[in-house]
Amino acid sequence: MLNISQVSVTPLINKSDYQAYISLDKRKHSRVFLRMLILMLVIFIICMILPWTQNIRSNGTVTTLNPYDKPQNVQSLISGKIDKWHVKEGDIVQEGDTIVTLTEAKEEYLDPLLLANTKEQQDAKQKSAAAYKSKSSFLKDQLQELDNLQKSKEEQLKIKRQQIALEIQSINQELIAAQTYAENASKQLIRMQQMYDQGIKSLTDLETKSLSNREAEAKKLLVENKLNKLDNDLRNIDQELTFVISDYKQKYAKVESEILSADSYRYSMLGESNKLQSKYNQIEQRQNAFVITSPITGRITKVLKNGIGEFVKNQESIATIVPSVYEKAVELYIEPNDMPLIQEGKKVRIQFDGWPAIVFSGWPDNSFGTFAGLVYAIDNDISENGKYRILVVEDAREKVWPDLIRIGSGARGLLLLNDVKVYYEIWRQLNGFPPDFYTPEDAKKVKNKSPLRKLK
Repeated sequence: MLNISQVSVTPLINKSDYQAYISLDKRKHSRVFLRMLILMLVIFIICMILPWTQNIRSNGTVTTLNPYDKPQNVQSLISGKIDKWHVKEGDIVQEGDTIVTLTEAKEEYLDPLLLANTKEQQDAKQKSAAAYKSKSSFLKDQLQELDNLQKSKEEQLKIKRQQIALEIQSINQELIAAQTYAENASKQLIRMQQMYDQGIKSLTDLETKSLSNREAEAKKLLVENKLNKLDNDLRNIDQELTFVISDYKQKYAKVESEILSADSYRYSMLGESNKLQSKYNQIEQRQNAFVITSPITGRITKVLKNGIGEFVKNQESIATIVPSVYEKAVELYIEPNDMPLIQEGKKVRIQFDGWPAIVFSGWPDNSFGTFAGLVYAIDNDISENGKYRILVVEDAREKVWPDLIRIGSGARGLLLLNDVKVYYEIWRQLNGFPPDFYTPEDAKKVKNKSPLRKLK
């Protein structure tokens, strides 16, 4: 029973014939199973209390933040014919290097002396404008002289009028004296006539007084005639002054009209000169535009026009250049249901296509081959695919993103949320609850203090 003896009979016993042996064997297996169950339960309980990082998975592509870091098409500013290619696909060019040379293709620009002829026409228009300016200046001088002459003539007429007015005043005094003398002569003649009738005076005295009376009347009439003549002269002076002013206004208006005409022609010449100058500049810029240079430093990835002699239209792309140095970013697309959980500054783990990685979504720190990033910007408008786009930049505080990744390559992101226990995450997903909402502490620092590494 106790297997103490060295000569055991156990091999000679068929245990399957005895119920006791069968029960003992079953009890042994059940203990092992129970131990395994207990061990699994312990492991399960331990796993349930382990920390779990909530996350949102999304897919996207590698891009850049700056527009000038994206692939650029080199376009022709003008229409022309390809004369010579200076690069080929795959070449690295510096900013300002010549890519292709064009030749003129429009009939109106084929004149080899077009630039010189346009310049001569523009110079001629400028000289015409200068001549009209000189004419306008001379007319203004003439206008000034006319004004001086008018003032001088008016001054002369006014002085003459004053002289006539003074003479009229003097003649008025003479007229008063002549009238007084004539009145006295008339009264004396009347008294003499009375005295003659009475026989006191002789006929000779009467005739003498009559003659004196006629002389007084004649002198009075003479003075009145002189006064009338001076009045007529005064009216003539006033009429001449009016005529002079009217004549001056007509001459002044005529000269002003000529000045305005000269200025109008001058401005017209200046306008045509500016048009010719603009045309000259356009022709000069057009000739300079035949040499198409690289706007950036980069690699020629695709030539869109082939051969020599092929025509190129204006604003038509002829080649594509990809920048050699650029700031990388990743654009990810998030479901609308997850958008309230995304804030600027949230941490993101990025897995790039072609880069080996082992990802544990709940334990991002234990993942291998992923790179750290931060949410930099969030679009306010939904994209065509029904999702919202976010931009993720490199976190300068952790491992640098690989230089081998290229713009347009695929990327997958894990947007890290709150840290919870495994049992809570299982309970949340079973009930269909969203992840916990929280705001990262450095959300406001992403814009003000960008974590992007500066390019060397």
